[in-house]
Amino acid sequence: MGAKVAADRFDLAARQLFRARLRECLEGLRRLLADGRFDRPRDLVGLEIELNLADSRGVPRMVNDAVLARMATRDFQTELGKFTLELNVAPRRLVARVFDDLAEELRIAFGYADRMAGEFDAQVVMVGVLPTITEEQMVPDSFSQAARYALLNDQIMAARGERISLDLAGAETLTRSFDSIAPESACTSVQLHLQTTPERFAATWNAAQAAAAAQVAVGANAPFVFGRELWHESRPPFFLQATDSRPPEMAAQGVRPRTWFGERWITGPTCLFEENLRYFPALLPVCQEEDPLAVIEAGGVPSLAELALHNGTVYRWNRPVYAVVDGVPHLRVENRVLSSGPTVTDTVANAAFYYGLVRALTDQPDPVWRRLPFAAAEGNFLAACRHGIDAELSWPDAEGPRRLPAVRLIREHLLPLAAQGLDACGVAATDRDHYLSVIEERCRRGVTGAAWQTLVYHREVAGGADRATALRRLVERYGALSRTDAPVHSWPVAGP
Repeated sequence: MGAKVAADRFDLAARQLFRARLRECLEGLRRLLADGRFDRPRDLVGLEIELNLADSRGVPRMVNDAVLARMATRDFQTELGKFTLELNVAPRRLVARVFDDLAEELRIAFGYADRMAGEFDAQVVMVGVLPTITEEQMVPDSFSQAARYALLNDQIMAARGERISLDLAGAETLTRSFDSIAPESACTSVQLHLQTTPERFAATWNAAQAAAAAQVAVGANAPFVFGRELWHESRPPFFLQATDSRPPEMAAQGVRPRTWFGERWITGPTCLFEENLRYFPALLPVCQEEDPLAVIEAGGVPSLAELALHNGTVYRWNRPVYAVVDGVPHLRVENRVLSSGPTVTDTVANAAFYYGLVRALTDQPDPVWRRLPFAAAEGNFLAACRHGIDAELSWPDAEGPRRLPAVRLIREHLLPLAAQGLDACGVAATDRDHYLSVIEERCRRGVTGAAWQTLVYHREVAGGADRATALRRLVERYGALSRTDAPVHSWPVAGP
């Protein structure tokens, strides 16, 4: 067969070499931690927001390359699908009027993207899964042009060895199979980044895991997949199946999926990186020239490129991130549980709730993760995805964990904690009160993006519209109301 055998674009030694380099990177991370080389706490936060491009009828437009070429900014970039864009928002201090400043920047950026998209008969739609996307559009030709997307697809499909299967059951049932990971491109999310110190990293990640269910309950915005009504937040189970590199037999044996909630509370900053090396084979075993240990010995800071690359192919809902900025390393938690939208105001309110709640939970002397079993936190997350604002969640009190309606838990317990957390960060009271009141009103009225979409869809069907027409009208109204930036809890269900 020869000295080298091509195996899915990599020779047979590639994964062994990559694995060895991953171990060196992990050792490098441990040394940097032991030497105290990390950036000090500055409460830095940042966002990534994925957006859909749709035409005036709400149908996906595969024009992201043309739109990006027309833009005079690098803040936007491609995502997996030709009908998606991603906006990267620069980090900033979590202090003073940070949320109003963030909202203004997002309004300007989205307005600009909308104008550029309009030159190609497209508009920006912020939603977790565009309701009008069809399975026929989910083919390899829908991938963006960057070679990394095709390579990632090849590797997942080779590892799986058969077609991707989707089997989702909610209000309706969706059963489909695909010969690529193209369905993943239908998932568009908001990623909330929070820089932390090594000493606080484990507590911050644990707090983010505990908060995830409440985030989803009040932020659900993906009830439709390929025109079928499924969960209030269908994106997590949909994304898991669309990226699942395991054949069914491996799943039956308990092999972990690459998209997962996790399985335990952690105790230190290396725990998650160690798990990624232990449990997940490399999908993209590409080694760089840098020798991380040699760089450290010379007094430098390594990029740990292989660790970062491998980490990016394990899709935790709260992902650990190592990065180097201006020659100084830092750690952050990347929160990935929320769908995009519906509006800038809603997005910033979701961010305020998350950052405040995580800070408060991290500061607690008797933290929630010592009183709530990890399995209960995972169960909360799944219940919130399935039922949204109507979910019941488990949360500990003085007598132990008990189940509460999500709206009661959030209004009576978690919103006050979020306010305390924002106060501890030094966020202005006007910002705190304005954006947390959006979360309060969603709870009071029982309306999220998912709830609104579902109500409008059923109203259209009851009025005689067929499925496709109802979904198209839904997206048209959603887009128009999103542009007003009125929070979703205030949107009318009836048409104009």
